[in-house]
Amino acid sequence: MIAEVIVDVLSSNVDKVFDYNIPPSLDVVVGDRVDVPFGPRKVDGFVINIKDTSNYDLSKLKDIISKKDTQPLLSQNMVRLCFFMKQKFYLRLADTIRLFLPPVIRSGKVKEKIVQYVYINTDDFSCIKKGAKKQLEVLTYLQEKGKEKHSVLAQKFGASAVKALIEKQLVKVEGAQENRAPQNKFSVAKKEIVLNDQQQKAVDIISKSKYQPFLLHGVTGSGKTEVYINCIKSALKQNKTAIMLVPEISLTPQMFARFKNAFGDTVAILHSSLSQGERFDEWNRLKTGKAKIAIGARSCIFAPLDNIGLIVVDEEHDSSYYSESNPRFHTHEVAKYLAYLNNCPLILGSATPSIESYHLAKKGEYRLVQLTSRANQKELPNIEIVDMLSEIHSGNTGIFSYRFLNELEQTIADKKQAMIFINRRGFSSFLMCKECGYVPKCEDCDVSLVYHKEDDMLKCHYCNRRYRPLKVCPKCKSQSIRFGAVGTQRVVDELKKLFNVPIFRLDNDSTQNKNSYIDILEEFNHTSPAILVGTQMIAKGHDFNNVTLVGIVDADMSLHFSDYKAIERTYQLITQVSGRAGRSESEGKVVLQTYCPKHFVYRCASNYDYTAFFKKEINLREVTHFPPFVNIMRILVLGEDEQKVMGVLEQLYTQIKELKQTYTSDFVYLSAMKCPKRRLQKNYRYQILLRLYKKNESEIVGKIYDICDKLKLNKVSVFIENDPQNLS
Repeated sequence: MIAEVIVDVLSSNVDKVFDYNIPPSLDVVVGDRVDVPFGPRKVDGFVINIKDTSNYDLSKLKDIISKKDTQPLLSQNMVRLCFFMKQKFYLRLADTIRLFLPPVIRSGKVKEKIVQYVYINTDDFSCIKKGAKKQLEVLTYLQEKGKEKHSVLAQKFGASAVKALIEKQLVKVEGAQENRAPQNKFSVAKKEIVLNDQQQKAVDIISKSKYQPFLLHGVTGSGKTEVYINCIKSALKQNKTAIMLVPEISLTPQMFARFKNAFGDTVAILHSSLSQGERFDEWNRLKTGKAKIAIGARSCIFAPLDNIGLIVVDEEHDSSYYSESNPRFHTHEVAKYLAYLNNCPLILGSATPSIESYHLAKKGEYRLVQLTSRANQKELPNIEIVDMLSEIHSGNTGIFSYRFLNELEQTIADKKQAMIFINRRGFSSFLMCKECGYVPKCEDCDVSLVYHKEDDMLKCHYCNRRYRPLKVCPKCKSQSIRFGAVGTQRVVDELKKLFNVPIFRLDNDSTQNKNSYIDILEEFNHTSPAILVGTQMIAKGHDFNNVTLVGIVDADMSLHFSDYKAIERTYQLITQVSGRAGRSESEGKVVLQTYCPKHFVYRCASNYDYTAFFKKEINLREVTHFPPFVNIMRILVLGEDEQKVMGVLEQLYTQIKELKQTYTSDFVYLSAMKCPKRRLQKNYRYQILLRLYKKNESEIVGKIYDICDKLKLNKVSVFIENDPQNLS
């Protein structure tokens, strides 16, 4: 028999299937990881097919050396998904396989944790001398407890006493596998929830469906999570499994707690903050069927589950579902194909669906299911728009408007909670010399340094380099230094001067340690009055009963990016963070501070009018030829030698311009340029941007990949992104 094998080698030159002989002594099946000879060395390979013969000279085929595992690591559907991703995203097969097998699994360095337990082996203790008190204490303890860890007994009664009992065969020692379960301190009260009519209708429609993508459009607080839970219950009743994706790791603890309440130990969690041991055990529980539900961020879509009955992508609009590092892929496309392979429904849920998803729902490619009111029948929080230019004219030059400060005072007096959103971490986004305009930048990145007051350091948010803060301008020697736009640290600093209440901060700087975000959220959840200041980590998914006020410090921050999605992201952020207020019995309020109060996005957001926003935005996209009416492609060229980067860029651009002559009517736009962030982590960055009509798009993209593959690169990297989420 012949095995078709993909070797675990990251090189485009060997990105193909190789044939190997299966020795009679080996029982090899599809999905097995095997050792194979590859040139002068031995490498891992994955069996993706078994056949009777080969098109190659059989005498030249090499034998598989050995199997590496007792059970196959890949299922048939995983193999199919690998080939789909290779074709859809132009990835190497080895890259796709590695997505299904975390490094902790592939390395083999982490194994099951075996703990030694001690049991009583006999009822006859006559051989123990009366003076052996510790041995008798051990036996008495075990008679009451039944069993105990060897380490615990040794600590309580002494290792010599336990050893003596083992030697006398009065007790026996047996190893047992112990699960390294992720600690989730976040607690959610258990309560019986009766679905309202809209929720029940949504559950009935989805649960009775086979393969079908659903867009679950529900306002914030409408109970989408309860719909997910009940649909998963339906899948489990059919002896199937489920995948639940969330966009941010910071959302996982609360979601995990709710799912643990509903499903107990059948839930496993997968994300990058787990220890190696925890990730190994959670992955293994899913692989062996001990856990039926996988919850986690983007990579959780590759959970080792069979017979999947439901896939959920919560907050489907979030850009984190697009992988911006190699291997590049869009989670939605992977989830759709995985749902197709399992003939199961896919739920894409959001209060603010992406323009592309809502457009597909309007076209009928997705089935639209709507939840138009909050589950508790309360009104959505009132959003009050404050014109910060008027505040300045009235003499207020501070961070907070008078209106917001009044509302915050009242919230604290009522012993309630407030959440304040500012999508910029640090104390100040930059420092600037007032005399000559000098702004300190990172030596390795073409970006301004952010001042962090807690550490009294200037930091680069791209390469993490640190510098001493600017006291004197190195250019003109002036000591007149001013701060730039405010960040989370500055907001907290100002609040501490004004209010004597607990103030929490949730951003990438405050969550560096493992589980620190859980600790922050849990403590905030049980503290009233209190204020939580954060970046977009607080903007979605969180459900705190006591939050009655949300403040949006600088709503314009995302509006003025040179990105066609800037207005959409602004609407989404405002709506999502506003939805954190008034989720229980108390009324919620939102104060939105802006310098552009008449912009249509604020009018739509303050009225929670997604339909009006969509109509305006989709018309704008159609007129200006942007997605979903065309596809955007970016070719990113980077390297430490700028001349070499520009040379590769010129080669690519010349060949793509020639391609354009063949497909003139398919190209909407083609241009080569520096990236907005020209240099990051010592690499100069240039890009080619294309917009293509969809008719011949796949054919053109394939030819562009061929052009890139044939390039001879010397210390220059080329990356291709379809539908990039970030053009900077």
